[in-house]
Amino acid sequence: MGLFDRRKDKARKVVVIGPDGTPLSLVRSLIEKGELPNFARLFQDGSVRPMTSAIPAVSSVAWSSFMTGKNPGKHGIYGFLDHRPNSLDTYIPNSRAMRSETLWEILSRHGKRVVVMNVPVTFPPREVNGILVAGFLAPKLEKGTYPPSIGEQLKNMGYRLDVDPWQAREDKDKFLEDLYYTLDKREEAMIHFMETEDWDFFMLQIMETDRLHHFLWEEMVKGDPKYAPAFLELYHRMDGLLGRLYDRLDDNTTLVVMSDHGFTLMKKEVYVNRWLQDNGWLSFTQAPPQSLADMHPDSRAYSMDPGRIFVNLRGRQPQGSVDLGKEYEAVRTELVESLSRLSDPDSGEPMIERVYRREEIYSGECYAQAADLVAMPHRGYDLKGSIKKDVLTDRGPINGAHTYDDAMLYIRGQEIGKEEVAIVDVMPTILQLMGVPIPEDVDGEVLI
Repeated sequence: MGLFDRRKDKARKVVVIGPDGTPLSLVRSLIEKGELPNFARLFQDGSVRPMTSAIPAVSSVAWSSFMTGKNPGKHGIYGFLDHRPNSLDTYIPNSRAMRSETLWEILSRHGKRVVVMNVPVTFPPREVNGILVAGFLAPKLEKGTYPPSIGEQLKNMGYRLDVDPWQAREDKDKFLEDLYYTLDKREEAMIHFMETEDWDFFMLQIMETDRLHHFLWEEMVKGDPKYAPAFLELYHRMDGLLGRLYDRLDDNTTLVVMSDHGFTLMKKEVYVNRWLQDNGWLSFTQAPPQSLADMHPDSRAYSMDPGRIFVNLRGRQPQGSVDLGKEYEAVRTELVESLSRLSDPDSGEPMIERVYRREEIYSGECYAQAADLVAMPHRGYDLKGSIKKDVLTDRGPINGAHTYDDAMLYIRGQEIGKEEVAIVDVMPTILQLMGVPIPEDVDGEVLI
């Protein structure tokens, strides 16, 4: 019957709304203040749990872990930036680097029709039984859809792939207008496809919350007279979207609302490569270095966003200096111990919560490309991979930082069986709801 088996049954439908980086603690506090009546209504008609993200807790890794139900060692996405094997040349991983079948590809294979909108790491769009609109990594809307004809429809609708986050640095008011407009257009496109397409699974990811949090979290926390209400306005609009969607769904459709990580007030950015240089682990052949290719051959370690640390291993890195075996393990042990003691030079508070060895958190066919260590920061510290900073810590225009905990998962009409869930648990749970077999190699557990 062609690529996809189109036989249908009366199994349950699922709709997923994914407000990026939305902390459950914030949603609950806004519900208590009476600001989110539709969220409040939803939460009474299902169960909600705090959820942990992927490691590291960035959107590309987290959404990849959601859509595959697997850890990065199996799906191959470890960050927004990576380097090619046996090279220091960097690239932005996209769907070509995704080494695993996704939720919507599995559903398509089982005859389910899908509409997937705006999820990161879906560009270039891979073939599905239905429609896929890529997320913000797509360079152009017309190149970011499957089938390609959908791009023109969306363009005529005024749909945008993303807001311009650089605008937030120059003009917060224009940035906010852009956020509101883009969210409104996402809802318009969602309703259009819900009404005109035959679908079993529908997903809309909302990037606007993450953009808002990065640039206006501090204003929200401090109650800025102008920008705290403007921050709240996006939440009011999202609450309205959820209410209108909720009223449109029948009893045979399960609504899932999930975020991919939490958020908190940014204390400082921490430049890990600066720390490695100051402590003799890393040096460059020129100052300032232009890229990792300028790393001195005697260097023993370097870092990439966010908190991923690679040992300069002989035979793996182009000019490796550390031998595999005892020397490699000694370097890792010393780095773990030293990094764990890293404290804020101003306040003295610890900046690193834990440093993981890669074998503690990753496994699978893509394991070889994992960083040797991954540092998880304490709340409010954002680990950066810049090689050009001459200070250990700083704070720029971004005032909100991701957290590994405090993501949220809500499922309508179901009891979530665990008190705290992981992002990899959502995908097998959706397959269970829709009566589709769960692949044996997923890491997540069914929650209902």
